[in-house]
Amino acid sequence: MNEILKTISNIGIVPVVAINDASKAVPLAKALVAGGLPTAEVTFRTAAAEDAMRAITAEVPEMLVGAGTVLTPEQLDRALDAGSKFIVSPGFNPEMVKYGLSKGALMLPGTATGGEMEQAMALGLDVVKFFPAEQNGGIAKIKALAGPYKKLKWMPTGGVTTKNLMDYLSFDQIVACGGTWMVKADLIDNERWDEITAICKEAVKTMLGLQLMHVGVNCADPEEAEHVAKQFCALFDLPYKAGNSSDFAGTIVECMKKPGRGKNGHIGIGANSVDRAIYHLSRQGVEFDESSASYNDKGQVKNIYLKGEIGGFAIHVMKK
Repeated sequence: MNEILKTISNIGIVPVVAINDASKAVPLAKALVAGGLPTAEVTFRTAAAEDAMRAITAEVPEMLVGAGTVLTPEQLDRALDAGSKFIVSPGFNPEMVKYGLSKGALMLPGTATGGEMEQAMALGLDVVKFFPAEQNGGIAKIKALAGPYKKLKWMPTGGVTTKNLMDYLSFDQIVACGGTWMVKADLIDNERWDEITAICKEAVKTMLGLQLMHVGVNCADPEEAEHVAKQFCALFDLPYKAGNSSDFAGTIVECMKKPGRGKNGHIGIGANSVDRAIYHLSRQGVEFDESSASYNDKGQVKNIYLKGEIGGFAIHVMKK
């Protein structure tokens, strides 16, 4: 996957911004970054779009800036000159796609029908925007289209909110979701940056879905592992399950038959997407032991340990 698309996928949510005053672009970008969403599709629906992109690119370098509602070659040229790293349009115009590709631009044209998607694929695209998503059948339509278009990925935009976000992102062929709910015009116009940050944090929290899955206890030998597991089973009325390397009390306590990672054991944290969890936790300074990573048949990380320990426990993030 293209590196920019990989970053978009890891971020998971692309705020779609219509900004009327370019002087507010930098504080808006900083609010988005603080909320865990260091990207934005700045739309050409306003005259301030180009200046806003220039300001963000210059002053918030960690921000991945894209241009939206790009309808003409002239707008595309201005967007690229202003620092845009990806180009988004509401509909599919094959001539615009060809022009953007000739400029080396990452093109994400809007599509709503199989015919438009096939034309996009014929031009070499493997990711397209699905717009307006909810009005065009939402995730149900995308899943229906995914049958014949198994290699195509979508970025749904239009009607996506925190409430239905995971309906989309839980499907593997969704690269990310675009949305305006965290950057509504009144929030920007009234400079409610803290509120924008809070909405972004809530969206990221929903997207990651981090939760405690199990605690692993290091035991000296198989006999101790069985004894400890059965103690937990008796105490909390949990089913006992014996395994090759560990015994389980339900799904919440794993008793290792010999000491494993961590002084005392390990803690498993579940995530909706381990790749996205790695990206967002890394932005907070968390370090991962890449040598511990395991992958599924699609190349996605399904389990990885953090470096070091917390309270004598190794910590690993696992796919729910």
